[in-house]
Amino acid sequence: MPSGQPHRVALVTLGCSRNEVDSEELAARLAADGWRVVDDPADADAVVVNTCGFIDAAKKDSIDALLAADGLRAPAGDSGAGSGDGPRAVVAVGCLAERYGAQLAESLPEADAVLGFDAYPDISARLRAVLAGERPAPHTPRDRRRLLPITPVERPRAASSAGVVVPGHDAQVVRRRLGSGPIAPLKIASGCDRRCAFCAIPSFRGAHVSRPPADILAEAAWLAEQGVRELVLVSENTTSYGKDLGDLRALEKLLPRLAETPGIARVRTVYLQPAELRPSLLEVLLTTPRVAPYLDLSFQHASPAVLRRMRRFGGGDDFLRLLRSARQIAPGLGARCSVLVGFPGETAADLDELERFLEEAELDAVAVFGYSDEEGTEAVGLPGKLSSRVIERRVARITDLVEQLTAERAERRVGETVEVLVEEISDGHAHGPAAHQLAEADGECVVRLPAGSAQPPVRVGDLVVAKVVATEGVDLVAELVTVLDRAGEGESAVARPAASAGAHP
Repeated sequence: MPSGQPHRVALVTLGCSRNEVDSEELAARLAADGWRVVDDPADADAVVVNTCGFIDAAKKDSIDALLAADGLRAPAGDSGAGSGDGPRAVVAVGCLAERYGAQLAESLPEADAVLGFDAYPDISARLRAVLAGERPAPHTPRDRRRLLPITPVERPRAASSAGVVVPGHDAQVVRRRLGSGPIAPLKIASGCDRRCAFCAIPSFRGAHVSRPPADILAEAAWLAEQGVRELVLVSENTTSYGKDLGDLRALEKLLPRLAETPGIARVRTVYLQPAELRPSLLEVLLTTPRVAPYLDLSFQHASPAVLRRMRRFGGGDDFLRLLRSARQIAPGLGARCSVLVGFPGETAADLDELERFLEEAELDAVAVFGYSDEEGTEAVGLPGKLSSRVIERRVARITDLVEQLTAERAERRVGETVEVLVEEISDGHAHGPAAHQLAEADGECVVRLPAGSAQPPVRVGDLVVAKVVATEGVDLVAELVTVLDRAGEGESAVARPAASAGAHP
């Protein structure tokens, strides 16, 4: 590349919205050190792939993305990367890189570096070294649950004094948006203290650590300046927020304050644990103005016997009581859950119990996963493993049921009025999620706009009221009633640190 020109970097993000936030913070670190962040990996000198290490399918997608980035390089013998010549460096970060380290590097020589979370504060220097021809040794994976004290309230000071890197928790980190839509995730915590038998996430994401409320509120205000209208609060376990801050009701206090952020039309929570959903928190979630009446619940199964083997709590009847209590507060609430089918020891009767629960729960969306062994989890050593063929059949059976039930649930919303956050306008229609729909996960609402006007009566970012007139699967078709909350204008492209000491942008 010409001398004096800034290096170009592209970030490719796999997995969940927590990774999306991490990528935007990496982008901000790099931009602050002189890198030019580009959208197209083919135009970059370095491609950073933020990988997912959750389940087999996600791992495969991450490896495919690394191979695809490697495939963009100029053929051997061509001149160094210039505009359109493809990247000179492909670097793996994120959960897969953190979880496997040297093992991933050995099996995937196409990656020039495999960097764990501890490399994030120094990401610019690491990439420059790779471009200079260095091949850094991959980090050695470690159980990140052991890096901080068992007692949650001792963690904030310990993390700071020990120099433990928790992605998204450095108060001096700025954030650069890699997208421009009106909906954005906002990380409120990282890590998880639960020990579900099937889940490896705590081992590489670490113990639960909450962000200070002031940091979260400052970042919410900055996101609003960028034109964000809906905040999606993300973490590995949202209902645990605040326990390490010495306040079990911290989330109940935070939600109303976030909802009052100027420019924000709606706040949504995800990743709620049923066993931690206190009545007072449920009340705040479902009655606070501008907080979507929406419950994203990690049920995982309905059979008490299966849940006990999973090291979880409750059962279908408990979950139905929770949903009934919630609907007494907010009859039209949105409810979704995830279920894991084929866990070791799952019987035909257990599967019937799951079906019964789903038929009675009236859920708007259900994510269905099939069990697979995850290294380092308790479930790997459990007896009663089912064959992959049996698991596939059971997943297909539950998936078919879920598609029927969620479509029927959508049909029962015909005649209701819904509040829709407009994400896109095309061909006389506004598209976006209603309050009961998580964007890109639960379907959308298609709002018919009045014909004949020179300009659409709504714009991206508006919160509108619409009347549901039809359905297409889980998607709703509605007629515009009125604009409830007009969108404003964004101001800047990169977050700035707040003036107060220790504040997050």
